[in-house]
Amino acid sequence: ENSLQKTSTCSSVTPSGIFVSPYALNLSSFTKLIKKLQERHPEFSREEIVGAVQELRKINKGILSGLSISSIEEKTSAIL
Repeated sequence: ENSLQKTSTCSSVTPSGIFVSPYALNLSSFTKLIKKLQERHPEFSREEIVGAVQELRKINKGILSGLSISSIEEKTSAIL
């Protein structure tokens, strides 16, 4: 019972009853970031852009949290 309570506090259910994982929310932000970078740099493939974001994460000691989306976008653009 306790494990069910812990699980429910880490996720959410939309008004329509659709379960939303906290990981899906992060993925949504990542997807939006990649889309913005693709629009900004159409000369690069999605794989190259994802690689640049991963490089930024590596440079930033393995984390991107704490950086704003615009900051991540600017720093990734500099890598590209």
